[in-house]
Amino acid sequence: MLSGKKILLGITGGIAAYKTTFLVRLLIKAGAEVKVILTESALSFVTPLTLATLSKNPVLTSFIQEEEASVDWNNHVELGLWADIMLIAPATANTLSKMANGSCDNLLLATYFSAKCDVFFAPAMDLDMYKHPATKASLKKLENFGNILIPAGEGELASGLFGEGRMAEPEEIVQFMQNHIAGTLPLKDKKILITAGPTYEAIDPVRFIGNHSSGLMGFELAKAAAKLGGQVVLISGPSHLTAESPSIEVVRVVSAQEMFHAVHRYYEDCDIAISAAAVSDYRPSNVSEQKIKKDGDTLQINLVKNKDILLSMGDKKKHQYLVGFALETENELENAKNKLRKKNLDAIVLNSLNDKDAGFGKSTNKITFIDKNSEIKTFEVKNKAEVALDIFNEIIHRGHA
Repeated sequence: MLSGKKILLGITGGIAAYKTTFLVRLLIKAGAEVKVILTESALSFVTPLTLATLSKNPVLTSFIQEEEASVDWNNHVELGLWADIMLIAPATANTLSKMANGSCDNLLLATYFSAKCDVFFAPAMDLDMYKHPATKASLKKLENFGNILIPAGEGELASGLFGEGRMAEPEEIVQFMQNHIAGTLPLKDKKILITAGPTYEAIDPVRFIGNHSSGLMGFELAKAAAKLGGQVVLISGPSHLTAESPSIEVVRVVSAQEMFHAVHRYYEDCDIAISAAAVSDYRPSNVSEQKIKKDGDTLQINLVKNKDILLSMGDKKKHQYLVGFALETENELENAKNKLRKKNLDAIVLNSLNDKDAGFGKSTNKITFIDKNSEIKTFEVKNKAEVALDIFNEIIHRGHA
């Protein structure tokens, strides 16, 4: 959920600030890019050098940035626009009050008031401070602003008292943020089935019939679906690519027959299915158990037709939203529409080998999305990660997520 996110961590002057070193490490481990702002009082509890080393970014403490023979300033507006998420932890009673009442006397607060992203805050203070009506009023006001409270826990406090006010542990903060993000994603609780890559049809133990598909489009679709909250089963033919995400189960196959059986093992329970694999239409009728020796100037191989995986999915379709791919070289639009109707698809993604930036082995693609109501949308050339997001946005736009 946090992979690729730009997180701006604001640290204020409470004893719980010592935990932020562990928090930064966890955010980095989750795949986030982290920048840190410290208030002046936070400098008493944690050092900029430690946080800069862990975050791999300079730590900011004030508006003015002095270097040898030069003076610059830290732009709070740029920082607020840079962030996908702002997290203030620990958030002291003093900072909470300023946030709630519009007081702006340091870089952290100026950035908070400039932020356009979700703001999470994790209060940390002593028991009586946390229970004080002024603090409760600040918390309520901030939540009314749309800021997201990470509740304080109970435990032993710096004063020696035991009770509420202890900042959530770093692991709890990260989990809270992940759960919150997951709950707002459009593919939450959706099961997505995607096929990717080529299939290899054996001639003998050494040789095969295949194609030039790398599987990149299918793998980017799987990653996009996972980032949007989906639980993904990715059935891939031979490919060197990986999809490391707890939300993606990768099922490796080789032949079209293996892919057929794998697809129908998962198809019935899925909500959205996208067939991006370049499946071999034919396979050798007989596979030699031994390597075929060179004998003569020609070699004849009899081929038989493989089962049409996408057609079988269309025949068995119930609640699934089914999307196919069409790679065409002539009469592209008409051929794609015919395939959509013939195979009982809900939509088809057309790409043409006549587009130099589309097709096998490319990092980019140029697509046209066509649905069963003949609504057509053509996109410019984009990298395949962006194309994958465009495809899911079209599915979501049509109310199928």
